[in-house]
Amino acid sequence: MLIGIDGIPLRDIKTGVGHYTFELARSLALATPKDQLEIVSPFSFLPLDQSENVRDVLPPNLRTTQVKVNLLERNWWTVGLPRYIKRRSIDLFHGTNFDIPLWKVCPTVLTVHDLSAFAYPETHEARSVRRARRRLPLMARTATLIVTHSESVRREVAEYLAVSFEKVIAIPAAARSIFRPLPPGQTAEARKRLGVEDEFLLYAGTIEPRKNLIVLLNAYREILIATELHPQLVIAGRKGWLTDEFFGRLQELGIQDRVHFTGYLSDDDLCALYSSCRIFIYPSIYEGFGLPPLEAMACGAPVIASATPSILEVLGNAACLVAPKAVNALANAIITLLTEENERRRLTVAGLKRAQQFSWNRTAQLMLGVYHEACERYRREGN
Repeated sequence: MLIGIDGIPLRDIKTGVGHYTFELARSLALATPKDQLEIVSPFSFLPLDQSENVRDVLPPNLRTTQVKVNLLERNWWTVGLPRYIKRRSIDLFHGTNFDIPLWKVCPTVLTVHDLSAFAYPETHEARSVRRARRRLPLMARTATLIVTHSESVRREVAEYLAVSFEKVIAIPAAARSIFRPLPPGQTAEARKRLGVEDEFLLYAGTIEPRKNLIVLLNAYREILIATELHPQLVIAGRKGWLTDEFFGRLQELGIQDRVHFTGYLSDDDLCALYSSCRIFIYPSIYEGFGLPPLEAMACGAPVIASATPSILEVLGNAACLVAPKAVNALANAIITLLTEENERRRLTVAGLKRAQQFSWNRTAQLMLGVYHEACERYRREGN
C-alpha cells in the first residue's frame, strides 16, 4: 500500500502538529515496512532526513515529496492534491492537520486535533474561527474516517460537525522518546545558557488565550506576595495570537523581572527544563490531548494541570488537577508541591509510570487498523 500523508505541517520548524505528523509517519513506516509512505506538500520541507539527530532519520520506506504545482494546482485541496493522488496511485491519504482532498479520489483519514474554534471561539482570531467553521464540517463529511486524540474530542466531533459517532475513532498520541529524565549535571548547562535559575516553575507551549496563562500569572503573584517562596517562572514557547491582554497583565502585576521567556526551544533544551523544573504547570482551559504535560511526566516532572476532559483522560491521577479558572486553587497547589517533597516525589513516580502507557508504536499500530478500515469502508460505499 502507498500511504500519503499531509506534509504542510512540516514546512516550518516542528511544533505540535508538525511533531505529530512526523512522529506518526516515522512510526508507521517502522511498523509496516512492507508499505510505502510519502509525506506530500506543495511547499518545501526542512531537511528532516538530514538532521544531525538520529531520531529524525527517515526509514527507507518513508519519503518526502515537494509537488511542483501550476497556477491551477495551487488550489491544493481541490485540484493539486487530488491530481497528484491519482497520478501517483496513492491508496490512502491521511490529512494530519484538519484538511483532506475535497474530491473522493481515494480513502481518506482526517485528524481533528481539537475543536477549540467551535468550543472556545474567543481564544482565536476571528478569521481563524470563520475558516474553521466553514471548512471543517465539509472536511469531516468528505473524510472516510476521522481520528481524534481523545474520547472527549471524539464526542465533540460528532456533536459539532454532525457526523456519526462510529465514523470517529480516538487514538492517543504519545511523548517522543527523547523525553526522559536527565541527571542534574546534564541540565545545568542548558539552564545557564537559557538564563534559567535552579529553582523554577515551567510552562511550555504557545502563548495564546486558550492556554490560560493569565491565571498562572495571577497565581504566581499570590505566591510571591503571600509566601517566602521565590521560584522563577519560566515560559517556554512561541508567542502566538491575541497576546496583548497577557502581556498587559504581566505589566500590571509588576512581576516581569521574575518571569522569564525562552522562546521556541530545541527538544534537547526542552528536555533539560522538563527534567529540572520544580513543577510543570499547564493551566489550559481546553485541549485536544495535552501533550506537554505528558512530555513533562516522561522527564520526571511533577505536574499541575487543568481538570478538563481530555487532560483527565491523558493524565489520570498522576497529576495534581485544578479547575482552570481557580487562581487560589492553583496557587495553593503550587505551594503544596514546593513545600512537600514527598508529594512531589509521589507525582514524579506516578507521572513516569503514566507516560510509559503511551507510545508511538502503539499509536502507529492503532492507526494502521484505521487505515485498513477506511479502505474497506471506501470500497463498500462504492467509490
